[in-house]
Amino acid sequence: MFIDIARVILILLEVLVLFNLLIVVHELGHFLAARWRGLYIEKFGVWFGKPLWKKTINGVQYSLGSLPFGGFVALPQLAPMDIIEGKADVDRAKLAPISALDKIIVAVAGPLFSLLLALSFAGVVWVVGHPVGESDSTTVIGYVLPDSPAEKAGLQPGDKILEVDGKPVRRFLGMNDSVSWDVVRSEGDKVAVKFQRNGNVQTVWVEPYKAETRGWRRKSVRQLLIYPAETPIIDKVEPKTPAAAAGLRPRDIILGFDQTPIYNPVALLEYISKHPKDQLVLHVERGGASFDVPVRPTLLPTDGEMKPRIGIQWDTTGKISIGHPNPIEQIYNSVTSTLKTIGAVASPKSDVKLQHLSGPIGIGNLLYRLFGSEYGWRLALWFSVILNVNLAIINMVPLPVLDGGHVMLAMIEGVRRKPLNIRLLEIINTGCAMLIIGYMLYITFFDVQDLPFIKNTLDKLEVQPTPKAVQQP
Repeated sequence: MFIDIARVILILLEVLVLFNLLIVVHELGHFLAARWRGLYIEKFGVWFGKPLWKKTINGVQYSLGSLPFGGFVALPQLAPMDIIEGKADVDRAKLAPISALDKIIVAVAGPLFSLLLALSFAGVVWVVGHPVGESDSTTVIGYVLPDSPAEKAGLQPGDKILEVDGKPVRRFLGMNDSVSWDVVRSEGDKVAVKFQRNGNVQTVWVEPYKAETRGWRRKSVRQLLIYPAETPIIDKVEPKTPAAAAGLRPRDIILGFDQTPIYNPVALLEYISKHPKDQLVLHVERGGASFDVPVRPTLLPTDGEMKPRIGIQWDTTGKISIGHPNPIEQIYNSVTSTLKTIGAVASPKSDVKLQHLSGPIGIGNLLYRLFGSEYGWRLALWFSVILNVNLAIINMVPLPVLDGGHVMLAMIEGVRRKPLNIRLLEIINTGCAMLIIGYMLYITFFDVQDLPFIKNTLDKLEVQPTPKAVQQP
């Protein structure tokens, strides 16, 4: 118990360190650029809330806040940001004016530093590598849910998908050139799926499935209800079960049963549930050798009830390889995935809405799961490349309060050849800050629902929950 608590605390600390590093480095870019361009720097703070420590050095107040989330740099000459940074300690009217170019340089420095940090992380990932699951390297269908749109259209396990909605695909999951994303981004009543079966190329039209959700849940997006091909590897053999009696071992690979190949572990579960008393012959691979193992299901305790099983637990990660993508490839993929997300949100016909994005709680939850996995820091660093690029691009959106808004206002000031009215800037920035804070609260409402202990409860109340594939035979 103590070890479990210690591990949770360690993972939470790792999440906080990485999350804060991303924000502080971004703010450090603004700080150093302001120093270079001679701006008045009022404060540089790490974390928010009541200061635990503060000290003024060379006219700049440095502080460590009590709320461990990010940081800020207060630059009164750049824009009035009292609602976020607190009321300025100086009269802005008495500060020397700065040029529009200086404002642009300081504003752009934050996103630039985020990109540099992304490039640094990408370099580390290039050297140490990051885990690549089978769903990231195949477009072969592993399992088709019964009565799903895909089954009705004629798709089968073993089919290799070549194109979705007219776009070539090279992997099952993810953002770039993937089956799942191209289904989500499709906008027609049906989606064209081009696939290869036994050397023959065919195209079928599939009507996407969308689960019904309650008003307080994130709306479901389009799915075909198919799963990628994943090697069925045994992780654990439960004692005193048919599997243990038959001599099955952890790391055995189940190639199929009764002369039928399987491409995903769920296929075996489905067969056993439909034939609870029938003996079946498993085709097993162990250490390069193949052999058959007869086994008969029996009723075993599962989730508080007795169900027909043989008593094995799958390795849900499947076969993992270590990829070493170069930094440019990583940055390019991160940029394109971010732009695709923005494009999806902006499209009125898209299923992807603002509610599907993630805020600090959602990002922290994902980082927690990444750190808690077998590959921990490798996955977290790989994801941080995407996160830093995302932070840089989103901050360059021309919305007041964001860095892109500062650039836009500075350009307007440069065209007018005189500063904008300070009172007008205060109204604009305060209004936009309130909108952003409101949006963050809106996103947090959905992010909290994805926390495991809350999600499990809400899923039981769902009107039409999406079928799941994580079960054990």
